[in-house]
Amino acid sequence: MSRLDDGFAGKRCLLTGAASGIGRATALRLATHGAELYLMDCDADGLAATVADARALGGVVAAHRALDIADYDAVAAFAADIHTRHQAMDVVMNIAGVSAWGTVDQLTHQHWKSMIDVNLMGPIHVIETFLPPMVAAGRGGQLVNVSSAAGLVALPWHAAYSASKYGLRGLSEVLRFDLARHRIGVSVVVPGAVKTPLVHSAQIVGVDREDPRVQWWIRRFGGHAVAPESAAKKILRGVAGNRFLIYTSPDIRALYLFKRTMWWPYSKVMERVNVVFTRMLRPNPRRG
Repeated sequence: MSRLDDGFAGKRCLLTGAASGIGRATALRLATHGAELYLMDCDADGLAATVADARALGGVVAAHRALDIADYDAVAAFAADIHTRHQAMDVVMNIAGVSAWGTVDQLTHQHWKSMIDVNLMGPIHVIETFLPPMVAAGRGGQLVNVSSAAGLVALPWHAAYSASKYGLRGLSEVLRFDLARHRIGVSVVVPGAVKTPLVHSAQIVGVDREDPRVQWWIRRFGGHAVAPESAAKKILRGVAGNRFLIYTSPDIRALYLFKRTMWWPYSKVMERVNVVFTRMLRPNPRRG
């Protein structure tokens, strides 16, 4: 069965983005459930801290490696090392991601490329190297891809980010049906605001983040954010039930329902939100 009816105890679970935020919180929660963990992140120090904390909780971390998921060769090498010593995964969770906001006249080629390289090609690298062994093992399992509210609705200035997150959601929908015959379920997590380092590290291209006006908006956004631990709890509950869309907060569920059922008012609201957003942040003219 693709459902994890018997829980996560003893299940081999691979997670990217395990050094902080949702990835770290999910890894630690899985540790308390008795999962066998395989962890990745580009932040070596943060990853080491997660490994130590997971083991302190009684969890088993069978393998971990600091690497960039945008680097296919690095992901493939880690996968080869794991599969030489261990059986195929039961759960694969693509959680790592980066964010940059900006209008099309502000975004550079590198902004667009980094969103696709990390947020879309990164999960694809993991899927390429870890899903075929799962299929061959014939035991079923679960693939979990963390998209975003920006993979469901048209948030202002999110074109590059949404390109990657809509792509990940579309890929997941296809795999949901492609992998069903192998008893591998596919879930897509669509978080709204979550209190993670991504909130503070996201680039807002052409905008001075130290501007008091911008800081006010960032604090307001953060005020509605849910804790990573709360998000992890909801994610694992959704994964266990093989849900396709997993929400971490009710506002995103409501907004997506609004879009699907009332397109015209939704489009007018989003147009107005975009005007207000741009008026408040006032990007600087791009140079060069």
